[in-house]
This record gives sequence, structure tokens and C-alpha cells, in this order.
Amino acid sequence: MCGFLTCFVLKWLYTKVTTFYGKGLKKEHLTPSSNPQIFKSSNSKFVSLFLEWAMVHRPFFAPVLPLRPDEETAFELDLSKDGPHAANVDVRNPQQFEDYLNVLLNRTGTSMAIGGYLEHRNLYADKQLFNAGDNQSERFIHLGVDVWMPAGTEIFAPLAGKVHSFADNDSVGNYGPTIILKHEPIADLVFYTLYGHLSRSDLNLLSVGKRFEKGECLAHFGKPEENGFWSPHLHFQIILNMGNYFGDYPGVASLETIAFEKSNCPDPNIILNCPLI
Repeated sequence: MCGFLTCFVLKWLYTKVTTFYGKGLKKEHLTPSSNPQIFKSSNSKFVSLFLEWAMVHRPFFAPVLPLRPDEETAFELDLSKDGPHAANVDVRNPQQFEDYLNVLLNRTGTSMAIGGYLEHRNLYADKQLFNAGDNQSERFIHLGVDVWMPAGTEIFAPLAGKVHSFADNDSVGNYGPTIILKHEPIADLVFYTLYGHLSRSDLNLLSVGKRFEKGECLAHFGKPEENGFWSPHLHFQIILNMGNYFGDYPGVASLETIAFEKSNCPDPNIILNCPLI
């Protein structure tokens, strides 16, 4: 009975607040997939429950970053294969890309670059981790939001959660140090947030089950030599069903998996609250 009432109240609140707090979220990013796989590991009703709950609580999430990303503090960085930056810089070269970003930050008068959800990127093609050798299996569709800021930048928990798992995924092109938080905000709702490309020291005092309160410092942006050999940035991702993953979850999908992954990994901007993306 309580579960029914919770769903009813959330649905009612969702209709009231979506108009006001939907800015920055694209309609196609909020639509649960019709792919039959979704019923095997992320029930469509559960996906809808998460989206309804998250839209209601969107104004109350703590900032993940020291600054809220908006028109004054951030600019949208499109790294898709046909985007405006693809031909201008090699993202796989950390120093070259950091220099390029600094020029853009100075030109725009902003402090961070942000973007990436569902972008079709070509910057993984040279990495065996993402390339299975055929177009359907090759992973190039980005499932998180990337935020580019200096190494050492603090990262905060947007809501209370416990450490589900963590790992140093230290191969080139991978996440590097990674933390995954488990959130259980209401009955019948469990989801996870993933933080990738962190500082290695952030893992030193962690333990599975350690609790972080809303707004508590969780980690820091890592340097290229420890974060998977990328220019410093945070990969932030929402995951509804972790399956058997521990300390890791795919941050890039293939054509054959994107229908499922789009539903299992909703738009992270529902928590980040950036009006630009």
C-alpha cells in the first residue's frame, strides 16, 4: 500500500514540477527505452519511478562541483565526431587538450567545460578497451557527462549514499580511480552514481559501505598519469542496475547495447542541473 501511495504522490508532484525544472534536459533523454532487454534488468516501471522521483527532487540535489555549471561558469563542450572541436584538437593527448581547453576557458570567461551525454565520439577508436573490431560492437556512444576542470578540483556527493564499490581501473583510456555510490532515497528505489578519473589518493581511506552525506567531499579530479591518461575531468554517470559490476561500469555503449544502456543510465544532468546541456 505504501509503495502504491509513494508512486501516486511522485507522479502527481512530477506533473507539477517538470515544467519548471526540466530546463537543460532533452525530452529524448528522459524517455525509457522500449527495448525488451529493459524488462530483464531494469524494469520499465522502475525507470519511470526513478525519473519521477529525480525530477521532483532535482532542485534539492547538492552541487557535485565547487561551482554550479551555468551560463556564467561553464561552456558546453561537444566532442562528438561531427562536433566543432573534433578536427581542432587531439583529445587523446592530455597536454594538448588541456592547452586547447584553457584557450576556450579564457575566451569564454568560464571555469569549466561540460557535456557528453549520448555523444557519438571517435576518440576511443584506437583503444582496444572500446574496439571489438566491428561497427555494431565498437563502443563509442558516451553514457556520462564529462566536466573538465583542473586536477585537484573537489567533487561532492549530490545526495546521501554509501560506497557500493571502488577500483583503480588503470589501463590507458579507462576511468582510472573510480568510486560508485549506492543511493536508497525511498522505499523501492535504488540507484547508483559513478565518479571516474579521480585522484588515486581518494581511494586510500575508502571501504565498501562507507557513508557519504549530501554535500560531503567525495573525491578530487585526478592528474593524467593516474586518471587513465586523460586531461583532468570528471566522468559522472547514473546507473539504475549495476548487474555484477564492481568498481566499474561501461561508460561508453555500442550500437547494439545503446537502447538498453540509455534507459539504465539516464541523463546525469537530472542531478547536475546544468541549463547548457
